[in-house]
Amino acid sequence: MANTVIEIQNLTKYYGKHRGIEDISFSIEEGEIFGFIGPNGAGKSTTIRLLLSLIFPSSGNARIFGKDCFTQAPEIAMQVGYLPAEVFYYDGMKVVDLLKYAASFYGKDCMPRIKQLAERLELDLSRKIDDLSYGNKKKVGIVQGLAHSPQLIVLDEPTGGLDPLMQQTFFDLLREENERGATVFFSSHILSEVQRLCNRVAILKEGQLIKLQKMSELQAESYKKVRLVTRTPEANGALQAIVQMGAANMAVDENTASFIYKGDLNAMLTVLGGLELQDLTIEEPDLEEIFLHYYR
Repeated sequence: MANTVIEIQNLTKYYGKHRGIEDISFSIEEGEIFGFIGPNGAGKSTTIRLLLSLIFPSSGNARIFGKDCFTQAPEIAMQVGYLPAEVFYYDGMKVVDLLKYAASFYGKDCMPRIKQLAERLELDLSRKIDDLSYGNKKKVGIVQGLAHSPQLIVLDEPTGGLDPLMQQTFFDLLREENERGATVFFSSHILSEVQRLCNRVAILKEGQLIKLQKMSELQAESYKKVRLVTRTPEANGALQAIVQMGAANMAVDENTASFIYKGDLNAMLTVLGGLELQDLTIEEPDLEEIFLHYYR
């Protein structure tokens, strides 16, 4: 049985009267790549900052490796690699000096790993921080987060500034870290990233957890993406009947209709059987379509 790496119970954070997150509870098992998704402002970064004891909760509690996030934060930090959404550094330092300084807190020689990661990411260690583009500063953050081979990797919107080829290299690195045993907690609003990487996903909306599910189940939990082309002049009656039966996100353009369907497929096909169909496709929706369904 896998060990629980992150355990969050009824975690709540208010900034004065303004909502951060409300009553969030979930756990992440050892070896998972766990996706944490929601639009900007949903509360993803607030949750991560609470876990890392960068801010403190209004109520609730959180544990990492069985240790209290708020009273044992220094011990937890030794086993965690963190990449924030925005990276800020001392501009006058060289990349290599900054990474050596960051690695010194872990009490082990991280230089071989730093050089290896820098080579993979095409990062010049001899340059000064203030000479770097935003994307290259993000690479520095990735190297810093992975240099000490952490057991838990926490990523908050990690791919901003990386070009598509470098994003692929980064995802390859994450998979390799996961294969050696690291647990990955991955926050993003870019759904294709989560779909490619994650085993399970939590969907956050306005500070509250609205869905927690395995990725495979989320995509296959009887949601179907339906597209049809009909020769029947007046198909609106049939389409309205299908909406009553469980269709959502209905889009109609002349003789073509598309929608997400969750319900009895046989009943839907019976209604469609009354139309003169020219074409019909039924397939699994991608994560983005499911996500939009929840947010609408």
